[in-house]
Amino acid sequence: MTEVTLGLAILLTVGLLFAKIGQKIKLPSVTGYILAGLLLGSSGLNIISSESIVGQLEHFTQIALMLIAFGIGEHIELSRLRKTAKSIGFIAVLEGVGAFLIVTVSIYLIAPYAHLNSGSWLSLDYFILAILLGSIAIATAPATILHVTRELRASGPLTSTLMTVVAINNGVAIMIFGFALAIASHLVGDTGRAITMAVTTGFLEISLALFIGVATGLLLDFILPRLQRQEEMLTAGLGLLLLSGEICRMFDLSPLLAGMAAGFIIVNKDTRDVRLFRILNSFEPPIYVLFFTLAGLHLQVEDVGRAGWIGLAYFLSRIAGKMVGAYTGARMTGACRAVQNYLGMALIPQAGVAIGLIFLISGVEQLSQYAHVIIPVVLTTVVLTELFGPVGARYALEKAGETQEQYTHRPECYGLSDKNCDIWHQTSHGIKIVPWTWQKLVPPTDSNGYVAFGASNLATVPGLARIATLLAHHFKATPLSIRVVKPGTIDHISDKEIDDLFRPEREEVEQLGYTLETELIQYAGVSDALVSAVEYNAASAVVLGFPVEGTFQGFQQILETVARHVICPVVVVRFYGALHTERILVPLVDTKELYSLEPIISALSRIGEHRVTLLLLLHSGASPAEVAEKKAELAHWTQAHDIAMTASVDVISTDARQETIVAESNNHDLLVMGASRKSVIKKLFFGSLAETVARQCRKPLLIVYHPENGEASVTRHDTIPGSHE
Repeated sequence: MTEVTLGLAILLTVGLLFAKIGQKIKLPSVTGYILAGLLLGSSGLNIISSESIVGQLEHFTQIALMLIAFGIGEHIELSRLRKTAKSIGFIAVLEGVGAFLIVTVSIYLIAPYAHLNSGSWLSLDYFILAILLGSIAIATAPATILHVTRELRASGPLTSTLMTVVAINNGVAIMIFGFALAIASHLVGDTGRAITMAVTTGFLEISLALFIGVATGLLLDFILPRLQRQEEMLTAGLGLLLLSGEICRMFDLSPLLAGMAAGFIIVNKDTRDVRLFRILNSFEPPIYVLFFTLAGLHLQVEDVGRAGWIGLAYFLSRIAGKMVGAYTGARMTGACRAVQNYLGMALIPQAGVAIGLIFLISGVEQLSQYAHVIIPVVLTTVVLTELFGPVGARYALEKAGETQEQYTHRPECYGLSDKNCDIWHQTSHGIKIVPWTWQKLVPPTDSNGYVAFGASNLATVPGLARIATLLAHHFKATPLSIRVVKPGTIDHISDKEIDDLFRPEREEVEQLGYTLETELIQYAGVSDALVSAVEYNAASAVVLGFPVEGTFQGFQQILETVARHVICPVVVVRFYGALHTERILVPLVDTKELYSLEPIISALSRIGEHRVTLLLLLHSGASPAEVAEKKAELAHWTQAHDIAMTASVDVISTDARQETIVAESNNHDLLVMGASRKSVIKKLFFGSLAETVARQCRKPLLIVYHPENGEASVTRHDTIPGSHE
């Protein structure tokens, strides 16, 4: 048991690691899983041997195949496919026949030059080899294709056609293989009844597998609506599906056909209760990782060498057959251009069904000499198509414009990838300050101190000046810009140069109706200079900008020093794209956070046309009464602070705070979050929700650092080296 558990741990960990590495270079996760299996198996480091582990983990393969087949059945929804059912069926048959014919002809023409069996084969032998390989070429890998479509969350005409064709394809493959096997058995001298018996047996096996699947689907449809809890539905659904698969295996039937039939029945019932599909989706990922890494363990790189020219011919002619057959079928039925151009490319992967078919050949004694050639040829193709087939499927779906990434295309990034677009939005070129178009603010008659902000980057200075001015208006204070220069620098700077240095923030502050005070400080350390300036000027708050250039580590040290030594709120602005402050989201995990965020919330909600949403996140098990109580508490707080007219409240029960906040941020312009001044040890163990959200959300964010209870202030400085303008 220990050995099996260790094997599971290694397969899951290494499989996931390779998948994440593959995603960095735009490879599907499936390819990463298979590469991990190759590395761990006898073709690589031989960490997990087939003899010791794989045999004990085969049941995971059986589970995965049944879940994959059931998931494919979901895509065969008659109400959506009724208009195109005939055309899709025609495409599926034609792409299978295309692969069969082109592979059969290619192998028959090339095999005589491969010197098989020391050159003693006759034309009849080459023909038998050709039709057997041609029939196997029809089969695709539904698991691989389904995984790629799910990973990309693809949808559209090509995706629907692809999943339906895959569902039909393997049924066509099994039937044509049955004919080919019967003909081959007859030609090598089996009884005259071989063809009739093989064909009859093939139809019977397919019919029985479909019957078991339909019965399972009807039973699921009867039982599941009577179960209310998800865990009960998962247990019952998984139990019945696996039982169906095992019954098929007991009678040498296809569990793939049974699983597809069960999914087909559920999705096409009038009641259409598809909750089981969704519940199984959350159960499948680790099973899929094991399935594909185990597939990689089974693959032998040595087979590539043994396959020779026949292996290369089979691999290339199969791809050509799939693409020509799919294109011809799609063109003849008038399918859309995306289906015509890219369906064949998405059908390249080949795995489980093909491997099962070659095992059937190896079990026929009369065909043993052909099996010695067919097995390395097909296994070579499985290795290559499982590595490169998912890439082709991904390329096809992306070119057809049916992946989620293309639905969320961001034209403002000028064609950059999603990751590079995020980076661009946080650089000087991507940051934009939306002009202030509301009425100017009216400064107080008697100013009460300052709200200081550290200025360094020309792209972010206007944004920092705006936030500081809004806070200053709340505190009845004056915005103060602080710039730090090296000692001895001020003597060489003219008054005009100093005035130009502060021009960007001065123009922004004056646009809001305020007058800017400035502080040019000579100091060796930026953090010490900021602390001294804040204390000397008795600042009500400090505003700092998250770096858009330079290192985060250097800024983190400055932030920790300032937050540790000042007694006023420290507001860090994380810029992302356009800074706009009309719709403001304030996520909370506890109503106690309102105490420290109150100055920021009040400052923003009482100016211009700002709308603030207070979002309280409760645990997923919160009762309706608790939700209602918290809503009332938030509403009372907004009334007590005279912001009820400009603030709304919401309470959400969630299992994942970060994901919920990021999702809600899409409907807002700015986020405001609180973060306590935790020690390094506390951050290491408990983290910071605000800082984690800052790395994920695509909106500007204010992080308000407030002192822990009982935190003492430092001794104030009486003097500050610098010049006050």
